[in-house]
Order: sequence, then structure tokens, then C-alpha cells
Amino acid sequence: MDHNTSVTDGPELAEPYLREVLAGAGLAVEYVRAEGNTLYQRGDDGSETPVVDFAGGYGSVLLGHHHPEIVARAQELLAEGTPVHAQFSRHPYANRLAAELNRIIHRELGTTEPYFAIFGNSGAEAVEAAVKHAELDRGMRIEALLTEIGASARDALAAVASGAATVAEPTLTRFGLTATQDPATAVRLLEAELGRHNATQTARPPLFLALEGGFHGKLAASVQLTHNEGYRAPFRSLAAQARFVPHDRPDLLKEVHAEERGVLLELGVADGRVVVREREFPVFCAFLVEPVQGEGGIRVLSEEFAREIQEFCAAIGCPVVVDEIQSGMGRTGTFLAGTAVGLRGDYYALAKTLGGGIAKTSVMLVRQAYYRREFEIVHSSTFAKDSFSCHIALKVLELLEADGGLAYRRAAERGEALRAALDSVRSDYPDVIDEVRGRGLMLGLEFRDQSDSPSAEIQGAARGGLFGYVLAGHLLRAHRVRTFPTASAVNTLRFEPSLYLSDAEIAQLEQGLRDVCALLREGAGEALIAM
Repeated sequence: MDHNTSVTDGPELAEPYLREVLAGAGLAVEYVRAEGNTLYQRGDDGSETPVVDFAGGYGSVLLGHHHPEIVARAQELLAEGTPVHAQFSRHPYANRLAAELNRIIHRELGTTEPYFAIFGNSGAEAVEAAVKHAELDRGMRIEALLTEIGASARDALAAVASGAATVAEPTLTRFGLTATQDPATAVRLLEAELGRHNATQTARPPLFLALEGGFHGKLAASVQLTHNEGYRAPFRSLAAQARFVPHDRPDLLKEVHAEERGVLLELGVADGRVVVREREFPVFCAFLVEPVQGEGGIRVLSEEFAREIQEFCAAIGCPVVVDEIQSGMGRTGTFLAGTAVGLRGDYYALAKTLGGGIAKTSVMLVRQAYYRREFEIVHSSTFAKDSFSCHIALKVLELLEADGGLAYRRAAERGEALRAALDSVRSDYPDVIDEVRGRGLMLGLEFRDQSDSPSAEIQGAARGGLFGYVLAGHLLRAHRVRTFPTASAVNTLRFEPSLYLSDAEIAQLEQGLRDVCALLREGAGEALIAM
């Protein structure tokens, strides 16, 4: 039978190629129920088969699938007929959510500066909102700068006209102008020349900075801020321009600034002479950072590099956008993963766990110093800020904060237990496993390159970029464990389970990983890939 045809469903029209790829790795299974840290498959006899979920909705279900209190709140909201479509009206529940987010973030950052909230439906949308807001702010700063430059030119002309200032010949020749008997004419010519230079500078597109290995979404702008070339290249002409900085290479930040820096030129008067001053042109729009890279291989930002990024951005007036979509909301043991490395954002992007595994919601937070109220008029999203999603998010925050933040402590403790199991496997198979990385319940296990494996099957998977998916397929098929590789580092398996991860489930994963490692060590490709 053709792979696109199903007896019961007809032709496969919902992303058939993706299904084909998943089927090749043994991952094209259907789940019929979810509860806690478990997904259930339906067997041929109608029975349910439990699968331990270490993928966790790519970090979305920190509180587990269908948490009973979240489900109960959702049922209440629907029974009450809570409005979903009440756009362009007052939303007090959204304000309560923003206030609660501020309370928690203020506690972690030790600040009282307000963060204003713009709501969306997905993490990528939150990133897009941050990028758009940063560009609006940059544009308004450029307008203000040009207004100041224009006022300075008028002051210089007035000073020359009154005889209080003259124009030195070197100032003119610097810009290819010749001396003239009329100082006012000289100033006008100089102003025109500077205007042409400034027009060239202000026509430059905004430049974003991001880290190598970073992932910030796949929408038109956010995909260009995602390091994976395979995602970016087909859409390179559409949107944002970015420079990617390697991890722990703060020395390159100054090099990038020197290469990309722009200046505007301004007329002024000093000691009775017309002078030309340089004003920094804000070509850098924002620096996007994940405290723990999810798709880049579960890499944790170091405290040193976080500090360097912070200091660099403060020096050049470039805002820091902290992408906490996957790492935030308590997954690493604190509400913000950036807290542990001293990272403070001018913008924050939150999503995934914010919706409690049920609501599709996200939020972009921007601190008062950068906030532009005009953004609220030029940006909107139909389903954003609705009553259902906001109330679910409030319930999520209530659960995270309950009992003095027990959820954060549990994430750290369960993460330590899971990491101990991963470290044990690595210790016994150092020839197969390269490294264990991450923090809390956001961990990664990197396997050594198998492109030279004696097994043709393993070698082919490694060279074809499917190695991690093949391992995930074996774990699912043979051990009822669900996980995936990180998208931009396919030799790394990710583990992002819920808070309710049990010791028995950790043991089940460890057994599966030991089996995988033994098969890789033996070069037993047929057993690893058998369908």
C-alpha cells in the first residue's frame, strides 16, 4: 500500500512527509490519552499501552498532562461561558496575570521596575513581539536622534550668522568641500554633506545578535534569529538580519561591534568653531539569549558569558531579549533559568508551561525603561489575552508558587535524581556517551559521533542526520520511553519530563539507555533499528 494511503483515513494530507520521516524512525505512533507523566498508545486489541513521556511537549508540561486542578479550572471556565472573543475591551484577568508575573520576576531579580505585558499564543509569537517592539523602540530613538542633530545644525548656523562662530577650512576639506567667503553657505554645504552620510546610515536594516545554537522560533523574523542554517536559509530574504556569536567567546562581541558599528554626524560649536561630532547610530536592535538552549543541545549559558553579554549590551545601548520559552516557568529550579546565571532581561519571552499543557498562550514582557505604549496599537493577536488562557495561566502560577515554591524545589530535586542516572550511564559507557548537560528538569545526553560505526545501519543514520531519532525510536519501541533529539544537535537526546517524574520512571529510562549504549558499542545496528 502507498505510504500516503490509509484504509480508514484515506489519503494522508496532514503533513504526510513528516509522518513518513517519523515512520522511518519508528516514531509515527498515535497517542490516545495523556495523564501525569504518561502518554497512552492504543493496541490492536483495544488495550492501552503506557509510555513514559520524557519529551514533555518540548517543555510544555512541567505540571504533567491534564493536571487535575488545571483541568478542573478549565472545565469551570467553559461551564461559565468565559469569553474567548472579547477583543478591544477591558481584560482585568490579563492585568492580574501581568501583575503576578511581575511579582515573581521582581522577587527573583531583586527589582521593582515594572514589566509591561503583550500576550500571544506561542513562543515564536512572543519572540516576534519582542523583535517588533525592539525595532519600534529603535526607530523612535533614531527619530529623536535625528531631531537633536537637526536642532544642533540650526544652532550652528545661528552661531555663524551672529558672528559667534566660524568654519575652519580643515572641517570643510574633511568632507571634500572647499572654503568659501560666506560662512553661512559653508555651514549649509556642510550640513547637506552630513545629511547624505546620515541618510546612508539610517537606511541600514536593524541587526540582531544571537548565540550559535540558539532557537527562537520558525516564523518570518524569529527563524532568522535561529542559528540552524537549515531552518534559516530558505527564508533568508524575508526578514531580520543576525550575527551569531559562539558560546563563551566574549572577545568576539567587540569585534562584531567594530565591524557593524554605525555613526551619525552632527554639527556643533566649540570654542568659537563649527565642529563635527559623532553620535552612535543604534544599528543593533536586540541581543537574543536562551539561558539554557533547548534545540541547540541543552547548553547552559555560563555566568561569565551572561555577565559579558549584559555589560556589552549596556555599553552600546542594545536591549537583551531573554528567551525563557522552554527553560522558564520553574523547569530548571527557579522561575527564570536566567536567574541562576545572573542574566537580567530588558525583554522576556514566556510560553509552553505558562499554558499548563492545555491553553495555547505566551507573553512578551518588556521593562518600563524600554516600553513604548504605541506598540499596543500597531501589534495585536486575535486569540491573545483571552479570559480562558489568562485564567489557566493564573492557575499555573498558583500551583508553581504554592507551599513556598515547592514546585521549584521539586524540579531541582527530580532533576538531580535524573541527572544522577544519566551520569551513571555515561560513566559506564564513556566510549558511547560524550556529555550530560543541562539544569533541573531540562537535561541533555550527547552521544559520540557514530558516522564511522562498523554497522552500516548506525553509520547511515549518523551520516544522514537521523541518529538521535533512531535512538528515540528504539527507546519507544523496546522500552516504552518517549524522547527526541534536540533539533539542531541531533546527537543529543533531550529529557524534559514533568515534576511528577518517579524513581521507577527514571529507572525505566536508565534501562533503556543502557540497552541503547550496549547496542551502539556492539555495532548491533539491525537490533537498534529493527521495526
